[in-house]
Amino acid sequence: MLLIAAAAAASAYRLLPGAPDAGGGRQWRVPALCGALALGWAAVLVAPPALDLGYPAALAAPLVLTAALLAVVVRPRAPVGTAVTVTALVCALAGSVSVSLLSLATRTATVTALVALCALFTGAAIAGQTVRAPGAAAGAQAASRPSPAVRALLACVAVGYTTALVAAACPAAGLPAERTALALLVVPGAVALLGARLRRHPVARPIELTSAGAAVLAVVLASDRGPVLALVLALSGVIAAGTAVRTERRRVAGYAATALFVLATWVRLASSDVSAPEAYTLAVTLPALAVGLLRRRRDPEASSWTAYGPGLAATLLPSLLAAWGDPDWPRPLLLGLAALALTLAGARLRLQAPLVLGGAALALDTLHELAPYVAQMVGLLPRWLPPALAGLLLLAVGATYEQRLRDARRLRGTLGRMR
Repeated sequence: MLLIAAAAAASAYRLLPGAPDAGGGRQWRVPALCGALALGWAAVLVAPPALDLGYPAALAAPLVLTAALLAVVVRPRAPVGTAVTVTALVCALAGSVSVSLLSLATRTATVTALVALCALFTGAAIAGQTVRAPGAAAGAQAASRPSPAVRALLACVAVGYTTALVAAACPAAGLPAERTALALLVVPGAVALLGARLRRHPVARPIELTSAGAAVLAVVLASDRGPVLALVLALSGVIAAGTAVRTERRRVAGYAATALFVLATWVRLASSDVSAPEAYTLAVTLPALAVGLLRRRRDPEASSWTAYGPGLAATLLPSLLAAWGDPDWPRPLLLGLAALALTLAGARLRLQAPLVLGGAALALDTLHELAPYVAQMVGLLPRWLPPALAGLLLLAVGATYEQRLRDARRLRGTLGRMR
C-alpha cells in the first residue's frame, strides 16, 4: 500500500503542470514530490520485516536508505528543492535512529551500524561544503549548496554518532568504564582541533557544543572512580584551555577551563581523603589572587570575577564542605571569620566577587552552625506557632511588597555597578 501511495504521489508530481501560468496545479507539485519521497522511504523501510528477509536485510535497508536520502540532501537544489531537502533530511535522521536502535541486538551489529552512520553523516557534512551545481554561475553555485543550518545539523549528527561509536566500541573491546571515559575525550579533543581550523565557520560552534556531550558522558562513566574522574576533568580542562587560545572562544572556554581545573583539584583532594584541603588549595588561591591583582592594576575595568573569582572559589568551597562535615568548632569559626572579612572587603572596595562569594560562604556556614539550635528550639515550641509566624511573615511581606521590591531593585543596581 505504501508503494502504491508513493507511486500515485510521484505520478501526480509528473502530471501536474509546472508552468507559473498553468493554474492551481503548480502549488501541489512540491507536496506531491515530498509525499512520494516520504512514502517510498517508509515502504522500503518496512519491506524487510514484512517480507521476513532476515535481520541482515532489516539492518542494511535503513543504511542504504539513509545514504540515498543524504545524497538528496547535499545535491544542488532546484528552485523547488528546499521542501524536498527538508523531507529527505527528516527521513534520513529517522532512518538513522531506527537502524541504530535495531542494531542494539548484538555488539557486532551495533559497532558496524555506528561506523556506517559516522561515515555517511561525515561524508554528507563534507560534501555539503563542496557541492557545486554543474554549469551554474558562481552566485548560483553558492545558492545551490545546503543551508548553513543543514550543514551544521549534519556535522552535529556525525559528532553524535562518533561519540556513540566510541562508547559502544570500547566495551565491545573489553575496556572498563573508566578507560571508555578517557577514550571518549578523543571526540572533543578532535573537534577542538577541527574548530581551530574552521575558526568562525557557522559549523564550528554547533559541533563544539555537541562534542561537549562526549565530555559529559565521560564524566558520568568515571563518576564512581574519584582519581579517574579527576583525570577526566583535568583533561577536559586542557581541551577547554586549548580552545580558549582562540580569540572568539576565549571568554567562555576560559571560564570553562578554570572551572574544570578547580573541580579536578577538588575531586582529587576528596578521593585522597584529605582532611585539611586548605593546605593544598591555598597554594593555588594565593598565586591566583596575586595574578588577579596584577590584572586589575593593568586593567582597572576588568571584572573582579575574572580577577579574583577563581582563586577565591578554589579555597572557599572545599573549606565549606569540610566545615559542614567537621564536628569541631575551630574550622567553622575560622571559615566564618575569613568569609566575613571577604564580605566587608568586597563592600568596602566595591568588588562584586569577594562580596558575593564571601557573603554566600558566611551565610551557609552560619546556617550550618545554627541549624541544630534552631531545630531544637522549633521542637520546643507549640505546633501552631511556626505556621502562625509564617503567616505573619507573609502578611508583613505582602503589606510592604512595594518597598521590598524597591529595595531589591536598589540592591540589584548596587551590585550591578560593582566590578
